[in-house]
Amino acid sequence: MLKVRVIPTLLSNGFGLVKGEAFQSWRTVGTLVPAVRVFNTRDVDELLILDVAARRENRCCDLFTAQDAAAESRVPLSIGGGITSVSEVQDLLATGADKVVLNTGALERPQLIEEAAARFGTQCVVLSIDVRVVDGQRHVTTHSGAQTTDRDPVSWAKEAQDRGAGEILVTRVEIDGLLTGYDLSLVADVAGAVGVPVIASGGAGTYEHMRAAVQDAGASAVAAGAMFQFTEQTPALARSYLGSHGIPVRH
Repeated sequence: MLKVRVIPTLLSNGFGLVKGEAFQSWRTVGTLVPAVRVFNTRDVDELLILDVAARRENRCCDLFTAQDAAAESRVPLSIGGGITSVSEVQDLLATGADKVVLNTGALERPQLIEEAAARFGTQCVVLSIDVRVVDGQRHVTTHSGAQTTDRDPVSWAKEAQDRGAGEILVTRVEIDGLLTGYDLSLVADVAGAVGVPVIASGGAGTYEHMRAAVQDAGASAVAAGAMFQFTEQTPALARSYLGSHGIPVRH
């Protein structure tokens, strides 16, 4: 089994760090680059930066912000938000990002996944799937959870893998930021349907939530935002907890 990664998530509105609950009520809580510096000192496995306002504002994530973050980061860095073209993927990779995160743009034009993977390799293409449950049915959402589609997340994950996505980031919209735990059934269904790594996201509040996502649901990595920014819990102690339960982690 590959070593499980613990990935802090930083949410941006293009200028500063923001925090929300269930993809709503976004409020500014700081600035991005200092947060990247802090996580450098915490020896994290990777960093994930998502511009949650980009698609709603019909723009790509800010390249100057991405460049500043990449210049400070000492770990692999994934950046996403509003990406709609291969040229934007190229621009982000040129800033120093190691991976790009596709979401709405890929759902609107799935060929974007193929084009990015063919040109830059599957290893740098992460497909993000934001999921909302309506009347008991799972629906993929777009525009940072603002628009609900008729796409099923499991079938979309399988299609994305076939088109060249190297990883799948799956987030349950309604519980994001609440610290109550991942949607384990969602993570398990996606992880069981694809052969690429699945990153559990949205709702983590304890190390036990992370253990469950890996051992019970089959996630290859666990991402968390509020848990690492607004509690005393740390990525290093998360790795220690996972390791104590027999999960291979980086030491």
